Amino acid sequence: MNKCKFKIKNLDCANCANELERALQKIDIIKNVSISFMTQRLVFECNEDDKKQAIEKIRKVIKKTEPDVTIEEV
Repeated sequence: MNKCKFKIKNLDCANCANELERALQKIDIIKNVSISFMTQRLVFECNEDDKKQAIEKIRKVIKKTEPDVTIEEV
């Protein structure tokens, strides 16, 4: 498993972070999803082979759950 770290932009509140984290936990190819509102960070684990697909799925879930939020790899 690879640990992936992303910077989150435009996340408005801790409740939004919790809601987004719960939605991302449903993606089957990622594990140990964690969003910190205070540090504006998204951390998750996935297999190296699944990383590109995982990021695409994460972006789709984010767009559906919190349309103004964007992520960029750190």
